[in-house]
Amino acid sequence: MSGLLQKSVEKGALGSISSVSSTATSYQGPAMKFELVGKCSKSKARAATMKLPHGTVETPMFMPVGTQASLKGLTYEQLKDLGCKICLNNTYHLGLKPGQETLDTVGGAHKLQGWNGNILTDSGGFQMVSLLKLATITEEGVNFLSPHDGSPMLLTPEHSMSLQNSIGSDIMMQLDDVVATLTTGPRVEEAMHRSIRWLDRCIKSHKNPDTQNLFAIIQGGLDLDLRRQCCAEMAARDTPGIAIGGLSGGEDKESYCRVVSLCTDLLPANKPRYCMGVGYAEDLVVSVALGADLFDCVYPTRTARFGNAITRFGNLNLRSRKYMDDFSPVEEGCGCPICKPKSEGGLGITRSFIFHLAAKETAGAHLLTLHNVYYQLELMRRARRAILQDSYPDFVKQFFHDLYNGDREKYPSWAITALKTVNIDL
Repeated sequence: MSGLLQKSVEKGALGSISSVSSTATSYQGPAMKFELVGKCSKSKARAATMKLPHGTVETPMFMPVGTQASLKGLTYEQLKDLGCKICLNNTYHLGLKPGQETLDTVGGAHKLQGWNGNILTDSGGFQMVSLLKLATITEEGVNFLSPHDGSPMLLTPEHSMSLQNSIGSDIMMQLDDVVATLTTGPRVEEAMHRSIRWLDRCIKSHKNPDTQNLFAIIQGGLDLDLRRQCCAEMAARDTPGIAIGGLSGGEDKESYCRVVSLCTDLLPANKPRYCMGVGYAEDLVVSVALGADLFDCVYPTRTARFGNAITRFGNLNLRSRKYMDDFSPVEEGCGCPICKPKSEGGLGITRSFIFHLAAKETAGAHLLTLHNVYYQLELMRRARRAILQDSYPDFVKQFFHDLYNGDREKYPSWAITALKTVNIDL
């Protein structure tokens, strides 16, 4: 254990569920080894290594989303070259197409998509919100009408586990009862308790615990008391990791930060904490400070398809005519394949060329996706290095300085408030 981490443990900074979880710094399961290797001495930011069946993942980590076994705009060889170690697939969509029989025949999603890295599968629960008009929820499960042909599909905890076992994902998510973030009243508590019951059914029906890790998902909306109850119940079931779900759906950022910070305080310190659906750069940086480890979002690939580049100095809409004769790289100093000069082995792509292609040619979306996914991965790599050097507060301050051109008046108040709770003063 590093001296920095030892100091943090002695201070009780790594969690407070019990005397065991507050001092434990590693977890060893049949399909995962998780070990904390660094901790910020001021905030709750932490760095860890997570050894999974298809390689080691270093956290904090952003996970690109390949919903239907395909990352839009990139090949898996390109994703590997960007340094990505884990990506997402979606259980519901793969269950519809290519279907479980095809997955069983080919030997799982890794072989289907030609990806030797790790895969995390969403259970299909999110589709209760995204496909709400096509879904009916009961205690048994969720009845969907296929968006492809209208055919019915009953997704139960047992069926979700069976599909994910066929997919062969390294991390499987429980089927949870997901409600829209801004939902209030009895439905939120009903969904939280049902998610706990469904986790028990998922655990019972999971066929491959020696090769696949099942993660629980914390629900409870924006109600902190419900979140506390759910954290205690889910932690008691001792799954290899736990996700914070039901957020990033339109709630105010102050509420988002309160929920994330509460959950990271209560969840076991020696297991990964996955904050679902988070992808904006500011959200990633603040959420790491609040103690989260893993993140995912379609944002970097989706925004690329609309001609937008994510950079350390803010987003660029490269469809704008002001870039028509701009022959500088998309982001000066960026190490991604498109920004790096040809003399250094890159493509040397200019803003002018992207303007020519953006939102018109698929090549434009492809090039911007390369840049955007690299940006997200590199942002988390830089965050990790800062944590290991115990300089994360300085990293956060430089991040916001660059993003807002040094104008503190433009810093978002929610970020200032949230970071102050973990001793980072912007």
